[in-house]
Amino acid sequence: MLDQDYGASQIKVLEGLEAVRKRPGMYIGDTAERGLHHLVFEIVDNSVDEALAGHCNRVHVTLHIDNSVTVTDNGRGIPTEIHPTEGISAAEVVLTKLHAGGKFEKGAYRVSGGLHGVGISVVNALSETLDVEIKREGKVFFQRYHRGDPEEPLREVGISAESGTRVTFKPDVEIFGEREYSFDLLSQRLRELAFLNPGLQISINDERDATKTHDFHYEGGIISFVEHLGVAKTPLHPKVIYLRGEKDGTETEVALQWNEGYIENIYSFANNINTIEGGTHLIGLKSALTRTVNSYALANNLLKKDQEGLQGEDIREGLTAIISVKVPEPQFEGQTKTKLGNSEVKGFVEALLNEKLGTYFEEHPAEAKRIGQKSIEASRAREAARKAKELARRKGALDSGSLPGKLASIKCSRPKKSGCSFLPLAQA
Repeated sequence: MLDQDYGASQIKVLEGLEAVRKRPGMYIGDTAERGLHHLVFEIVDNSVDEALAGHCNRVHVTLHIDNSVTVTDNGRGIPTEIHPTEGISAAEVVLTKLHAGGKFEKGAYRVSGGLHGVGISVVNALSETLDVEIKREGKVFFQRYHRGDPEEPLREVGISAESGTRVTFKPDVEIFGEREYSFDLLSQRLRELAFLNPGLQISINDERDATKTHDFHYEGGIISFVEHLGVAKTPLHPKVIYLRGEKDGTETEVALQWNEGYIENIYSFANNINTIEGGTHLIGLKSALTRTVNSYALANNLLKKDQEGLQGEDIREGLTAIISVKVPEPQFEGQTKTKLGNSEVKGFVEALLNEKLGTYFEEHPAEAKRIGQKSIEASRAREAARKAKELARRKGALDSGSLPGKLASIKCSRPKKSGCSFLPLAQA
């Protein structure tokens, strides 16, 4: 039986990183495979934010034999001076205080994926040990943490002409039941980041298996991304359609290529974050595609005026697409940032697609016609499948064998001898 004495003494206040250890799922999604790998992504995203700010062009990830991970970059390095209000180093503030970071103001980062100031501090809280090495202003600094608590203050340990940050952490066995990292899963995300950031070199190596190593570097950006996704497919148009625009500080990039297949393959990103649940940028992309292709098909007599318009699924059949937006003040749903919520982004994306895809169709009539005809064929196939489904259902409903109880016809092979006076339904 539950204790009925519920008063002020039952209200517990979780201080600092204690809340993260108590409810890790709030911050990393879960404590299974997804959450385990999210720890790496949080650290890597900080390095990529340095690249977005123009201060980093190399990121390296190492998987160690003991299931610890090291992420190194050549960015500016986490600030090391004493924080004016906290009385400890700025690096320790970032690593131990929730909602502390350089991305709430736009002076250090105009656009970033780390928004809430909890990323690296959450990793620290959920790690058995975490070591941070910072190269900044000609000096090297080091600090070690144990389950979120510093073992010593940040101290100077050497000199260096380079700059950057190296973080090595080992997920806590008290939090994660499984601590085995997947090289392939991490590589997939790192490849995405390299595609999304032309010129950024991202590498990964696995000390558990010397044969596992990748080096990702793509100057073509999301065009190369679409080409990579469509390498085994036959395209309807040889060159990837690339559209780019900017409005009110929001940058939008879209790459499109239709192929002869039937599978829709669309990925959406916001500030380099893979928004696996979509959001307003993806909604804008889909609605603009439907409107623009329908307008072209009508204007060029591929569709008759009295004919039903093409549906979105018809137009997206065989489409491989990437949409990437960079938003100064993004609104994600939750700390894991799987869905973008900025309402204004939908309008930005729609305006870009309506204008620039429409222009592409006018300038490339042969490619536009092939895309329109494929969409119409997909519409006809969808309609034929719908009619066949309806026919099968109607046939099933009329099938006497499927009629229950008193509605079923009486089957009598020898009515005279059996005394059956009922006629089969077909003769009645």
